[in-house]
Amino acid sequence: MKNMIIYEDFSLYVEKEDSEIPWLKIFTKEPYKELSDVPIGLRKKLWETYDLIEYEMIHYYNPKKINMASFANILPRVHIHVMARFEEDSYFPQPMWGERQRDAKLTLPNEEEFHRRVFHALTQKHN
Repeated sequence: MKNMIIYEDFSLYVEKEDSEIPWLKIFTKEPYKELSDVPIGLRKKLWETYDLIEYEMIHYYNPKKINMASFANILPRVHIHVMARFEEDSYFPQPMWGERQRDAKLTLPNEEEFHRRVFHALTQKHN
């Protein structure tokens, strides 16, 4: 399944990761290798975007924890993972790339509504 883009503008985009948990990824349009390569204005915009997504995840899903990651070893370009974690998810407390702890069947609020909220918040902030 192709990952869905839920927000895009001239400098970055936000993509949904296909997962059992709410998981979004923020990409710069230009394929910068390291965060220090990103111009300071865009770096600030990346963190503002992260802050808005984290806020919406917390207030919509009420997770146990928000995880943030930016390894970029396999895909060597700047991108930030934002994940809502729940004690009942298949991997908690391990990272989503870790060892499965259980078979989970999460019951979460409507994902499309969450995406609409994120889109609206980012549109208001960046336009």
